[in-house]
Amino acid sequence: MDNWLQALLQTAHTMSVWEMTAVVFAITYLLLAVRENVLCWLFAFLSTAIYTALFWDVSLLMDAVLNVYYMAMAVYGWRQWTRGGVTAIDGKSQHPGGLAIRSMSNQQHSLMLIATVVLTGISGYLLSEYSQAAWPYVDSFTTWASVFTTYLVARKYLQNWLYWIVIDAVSVPLYIERGLSLTALLFAAYIVIAVLGYISWRNHYRISRTTSAA
Repeated sequence: MDNWLQALLQTAHTMSVWEMTAVVFAITYLLLAVRENVLCWLFAFLSTAIYTALFWDVSLLMDAVLNVYYMAMAVYGWRQWTRGGVTAIDGKSQHPGGLAIRSMSNQQHSLMLIATVVLTGISGYLLSEYSQAAWPYVDSFTTWASVFTTYLVARKYLQNWLYWIVIDAVSVPLYIERGLSLTALLFAAYIVIAVLGYISWRNHYRISRTTSAA
């Protein structure tokens, strides 16, 4: 354990300022997302812009492309959290408003899982055959799962946190092998924050359902 900590500290000294900045912005994004603060999308945009360049530099091609998508979703998420909901006025007219937390159906879960498996197989094969991408199938899985799960965050689906726990757990050894130790540590912290996020959002969801039922 002491040797691992010493190695981590030594690696941290060699980290680029850009990676450290991306890590700080990423943690800020997630903590704000747990609190349903719309400013989380600003930090998401900044963090993923930096990571796009970092992942391309270490040949995680799918992760680099994924972070371009994240940047677009940060803009989409901002819009959805501020104006993506619908609020009824006097039971007649409707006006745009912020989103409330919602829950996924079994059908939505099934469709997402099937799409993730199929797309992972296709892109993993193509990357392994026609590129120098590292860990093509694992990289593809985390990419496609993250694509769908980011949409769940933007639309405020409660279960997004459960998917992130799995994605983050798979990502940790991937980043360690690629030499991104600080990013691996970040994703380990993500697992803990995702658990807290699920608990927080679930409580808010239950309260909102109780209030609407009353």
